Amino acid sequence: MISSSRFQMLPEVIKNLLIINGLFFLATIVLNNTFGLNLIRMLGVYVPGSVHFEPYQLVTHMFMHGNFGHILLNMFALWMFGNALENIWGGKRFLIFYLITGFGAAFIHLGVQYLEAQAIMNDLLRMGLSKASIEQALTTGMYTQQGIGGTEGFAKLSQLSAMYSVPTVGASGAVFGILLAFGMTFPNQPIYLYFLFPIKAKYFVMGIGALEIFNGLANDPASNIAHLAHLGGMLFGFILIRYWRNNDRNFYV
Repeated sequence: MISSSRFQMLPEVIKNLLIINGLFFLATIVLNNTFGLNLIRMLGVYVPGSVHFEPYQLVTHMFMHGNFGHILLNMFALWMFGNALENIWGGKRFLIFYLITGFGAAFIHLGVQYLEAQAIMNDLLRMGLSKASIEQALTTGMYTQQGIGGTEGFAKLSQLSAMYSVPTVGASGAVFGILLAFGMTFPNQPIYLYFLFPIKAKYFVMGIGALEIFNGLANDPASNIAHLAHLGGMLFGFILIRYWRNNDRNFYV
């Protein structure tokens, strides 16, 4: 275990992650207000198959946030659950864990989105629409119920257009991975819900995981929260921790 004399309330990697995320958030506001440049649309990650998708977005989306509440919650959770982990693991291992869980979250989320998009595309093709006409409608955004297969075709194409044109942003996937790691490393550590009600970390993590599974399966079209990304971060975090525990005798030193 780490000695109390070496414990840092704001370890180096977390400090730099907070700064980087903060700078990206400020740049998003300044560039949009000054030059009309939308960094979220440039650096958020799109589903593969979208004309907006770029491989670098798999990394950059982790540093973008939609609003102040979004970044505040993620950064607070990063510090709250991450500082003890970085003190124990060290900065290098913590950063590796953060990036892998963030990438894993995007992998799961985008993989499911891609399969859903392909299913919608196949439905449109079975309705008699050509792939060229679908792609043209998605590119131009100009389509009507009459020209794109009636009400059903219009609804499906609108759904597909939204999937291809709306980016995913945020560090939530990595943060949920860190939350899982905290629960596995300090299972009996009390966490105070609403700063009042204590609950052991292991039960808190299990409850959060169950809630994300429920919400992910519900797949509410009105929700803009990527629940599967949260689960992806937890899944990749679990796999990575199990790997480290099985291959590193000094994992907790």
